[in-house]
Amino acid sequence: MKVLPPIFLSGNGTSRSLECPIIQSPLAGVSDQIFRNFVRRWSPKALLFTEMVNAKSLELGYGEEKVIELSAERGPIGVQLFDHRPDSMIDAAIKAELAGAFLIDINMGCPVKKIARKGGGSALLREPELAQEIVKKVSKAISIPLTVKIRLGWSESSSDPISFALGLQEAGAQLITIHGRTRRQGFSGTANWEAISKIKKVLDIPVIANGDIKNARDAIKCLETTNADGVMIGRASMGAPWLVGQIDDEINKKTFRIPDAQMKVSLALEHLRLLISKKGSHGLLIARKHLNWTCRGFQGSSALRHKLVRASTPKDAIKLLEEELIKLRQ
Repeated sequence: MKVLPPIFLSGNGTSRSLECPIIQSPLAGVSDQIFRNFVRRWSPKALLFTEMVNAKSLELGYGEEKVIELSAERGPIGVQLFDHRPDSMIDAAIKAELAGAFLIDINMGCPVKKIARKGGGSALLREPELAQEIVKKVSKAISIPLTVKIRLGWSESSSDPISFALGLQEAGAQLITIHGRTRRQGFSGTANWEAISKIKKVLDIPVIANGDIKNARDAIKCLETTNADGVMIGRASMGAPWLVGQIDDEINKKTFRIPDAQMKVSLALEHLRLLISKKGSHGLLIARKHLNWTCRGFQGSSALRHKLVRASTPKDAIKLLEEELIKLRQ
């Protein structure tokens, strides 16, 4: 596997360089600032994203907490927007740029019904002219690069992803991330990396491959199959914020220390405390999924998770993790 070069993007007056071609996907309900800071610990130069932002809501002044702290974060942070109204997308993109976004990404691949029903996310796969109009207008309204995330179409029988991607490139997209499934597939079946390869061959702009990449072996196989310029890591990083850094290191033949049981429990405890500090007692409810994902793969982890999910107060959950750390250190 050859070393991947940096990816260069040119916006409408502002150029950007992605030094790390392993990208962390935006994850709804997961990739908040706390999670991003953990990912950054292992991958200081990777492109990370906020959680996906509803453009209309941001235009109306809601959801600003997702972008308000961008300028204070280390490393490149992109903002991924979704909607079907060009004017709302323009307004939201400008707000995100002013907040410090490294780039703007337009989501045209989210399969969630409540988003697609309103014309956003993967619904745009069925509206190529509208998709191109949005890209063209937003790219002209901002100075930072505009990128797009897509799927292989709405369904296997009614898709022409090559033409769709070419249209986005012509409209001004600087990079396209392709998830190797259709909207109808959701996250079922196997990602079609060969289809991504066919799209890559006809585009002049960088292509990022996404789908079924759980470790460095998967990433290398995907890159060899697609000839993509990089890969995006999604659900596999839940509970494993080190994964982007691990894949980048292993691709570049660097030694990576995979977190052991003690490191995982310490991370879970730190995550819990940060969420409680920021959200109060509600932080425990948010933390439960992270604790369940992180506390895996070591002796006694199943019993620990069983206890954590039943912890009724933040104090109880903290005590469980502290006691587990004491055991692991003995």
